[in-house]
Amino acid sequence: MASRQENIFRDIDWITVGIYLLMIVLGWLNIYSAVYNEEHNKIFDTTQQYGNQMIFIGLAILVAVVVLFTDSNLFTTFAFPMYVFIMLACVAVIFFGTEISGSKSWFRIGNFGLQPAEFGKFATCLALAKYLSTLNIRMTDFSTKFTSAIIIGLPFVIIILEKETGSALVYASLIFVMYREGLSGNFLWLGFTAVLLMVLALIIDKIILLIVLGSIAVLFFLIIRKTRKNIFIILTSLLLSSSLVFGSNYAFKNLAPHQQTRIKVLLGLELSPEAKKKEGYNVYQSMVAIGSGGFSGKGYLQGTQTKFKYVPEQSTDFIFCTVGEEWGFIGSSFVLLLFTTLILRIIFIAERQRSIFSRIYGYGVASILFFHLLVNVGMTIGLLPVIGIPLPFFSYGGSSLIAFTILLFIFIRLDANRLLVLR
Repeated sequence: MASRQENIFRDIDWITVGIYLLMIVLGWLNIYSAVYNEEHNKIFDTTQQYGNQMIFIGLAILVAVVVLFTDSNLFTTFAFPMYVFIMLACVAVIFFGTEISGSKSWFRIGNFGLQPAEFGKFATCLALAKYLSTLNIRMTDFSTKFTSAIIIGLPFVIIILEKETGSALVYASLIFVMYREGLSGNFLWLGFTAVLLMVLALIIDKIILLIVLGSIAVLFFLIIRKTRKNIFIILTSLLLSSSLVFGSNYAFKNLAPHQQTRIKVLLGLELSPEAKKKEGYNVYQSMVAIGSGGFSGKGYLQGTQTKFKYVPEQSTDFIFCTVGEEWGFIGSSFVLLLFTTLILRIIFIAERQRSIFSRIYGYGVASILFFHLLVNVGMTIGLLPVIGIPLPFFSYGGSSLIAFTILLFIFIRLDANRLLVLR
């Protein structure tokens, strides 16, 4: 039994809460600036995105309070039911959802939309934490790896069917959770090698690439001891690598045309000037906006690229270009430092947990936030392809803001319970 009475206001991590509040305020200020015009400048104008975002912020704070006052045992008890429910919602949206920008991943509720895939992130973290914290579960066992892969892979596949590639890729970041819990580092190297091979398969002719892979296999065959195990490893690696080359080409050809072109632009593959101008337009204008901000920025509400709407999706996927243009290098660095502080704080809190469930969930939160930050900022500065994922707490959107709030505040709630003595 617990030997200490819980006091939620005393035990919650106010540093993390403070960073969260600062982020959503800065996010709203940037959304306001991104869509600002002199005719519509009232902050509660619900015909504008900043007016709606104000409502979303209010709902998010209300949800955060509800989560904080929820018995933390409910998150462990109902981890799997919540996961199943949200996965069913993700499946249902494929059949009954509204198609927006080529993706059928939204339920329309009046003038607002609800995206179940956003809520799948915290549900998957809960389910993975619940499974890996079960007694007698060891990451060295094949069954543990397989079951964990199913928990992570199920939402990945479902969301791919919704044609939300960006949201699906987020779940790959949960491999870092498994690594923290004992997964061999060889799997991270295999993952990196697989990504590299997939990129090479798009750049180099597949026949030439297969010849190179075959030559490498022959070289290893000549220099290693020719035991059955080593020969099996070489042949299996060659077979898997060859399959990945063909699979990458097949998957690429089945992407939407605009997704193919974006990847070609990023990789510098030969394209017509018209295609480069059309498909690389978002990134080009984003880079211009960020570069034009210089060291200290043009000043709040003074961004010309923003005001004349040169950057599409500037209040959602490309919100960081507004930061760069108006706040400059100093402001951009501050935002990145703020995210880094939050992620490191979450990892620090995760490591002080007495509960394995809480620690695993905390690493899930950190992994997802890190992936969103890396990809969103990377695509705005032209280092990564445009896959359309929001910058947490900054990008416009109710589903995103509320889902990230739940993701974070469940962990804050679990941390507040850490000082209670475990059975």
